[in-house]
Amino acid sequence: MRDRGFTYIALLAAIIIIGISLGAAGKYWQNVMMREKEKELLFRGGQYRLAIERYVLSIPGRLQYPPDIDELLKDSRSATGKRHLRQKYKDPITGEDFEVFKDMTKGNRITGVYSKSDKEPLKTSGFEERDKEFEGKKKYSEWKFVYTPLPGTPGAVIPAPGRPPVPTGPK
Repeated sequence: MRDRGFTYIALLAAIIIIGISLGAAGKYWQNVMMREKEKELLFRGGQYRLAIERYVLSIPGRLQYPPDIDELLKDSRSATGKRHLRQKYKDPITGEDFEVFKDMTKGNRITGVYSKSDKEPLKTSGFEERDKEFEGKKKYSEWKFVYTPLPGTPGAVIPAPGRPPVPTGPK
């Protein structure tokens, strides 16, 4: 009779140990998956930034930003309908479309995209040079993938300290 009580306690202890182990493994895999989503967010956001740059610089002497994301898929300014973006990407954090970042000084046109997620990023440092401004940000929605021409780009002006460059020319 006493052996059954011991077996029951040993079984309960084993179940508790297995539960704790599964909880730890689940937390580990959750972090692994979130890191993969962050990498994908950096890739997809970078693709949008690059597509906007290609769009802006595709017609020499005429720095014009796209009016919407669809314009990056087929540039209506050219007869061939040049593609600056391969496909419309979803935000890997939310699974929804990216939020567009429009600049009123550029005719309310798209200058970038960002995630709508208010989750806290796992990555807070060690970004590549083009993403250095993401360091120390507290939410994914603060990671703005915005194209800003560098000083010296035809049509760009050198900004005041602390302000991004603003292209000149027709809108």
